[in-house]
Amino acid sequence: MSEGNSRLVWSSDEGRVPDPPRRAAPEPARGDGVVRVGRTSSGRRGKTVTLVTGLPPADVAGVAKELKRLCGSGGAVKDGVVEIQGDQRTRIIGHLEGRYRVKATGG
Repeated sequence: MSEGNSRLVWSSDEGRVPDPPRRAAPEPARGDGVVRVGRTSSGRRGKTVTLVTGLPPADVAGVAKELKRLCGSGGAVKDGVVEIQGDQRTRIIGHLEGRYRVKATGG
């Protein structure tokens, strides 16, 4: 058995040996603080979708709900990215400019 794959779990002197303390998970890398709004249709059978990336993780769900209501269309949150159906870039950028640094991306 290799040294890296074994550890003491029970001792006749002490009984069960507690697990070693676990390392804290590293904090996720922070972005550059810019919220990017773009559109894409790749992988969506030709349907255009507006993507909003770079939002703080705590704000993603609330902002998604606001944007769906603002645009009057459906949408979803996938891996921290807000997807809004249709080409809604100008409307979304105008709405988010007061709270975040916003950039339009894509064509």
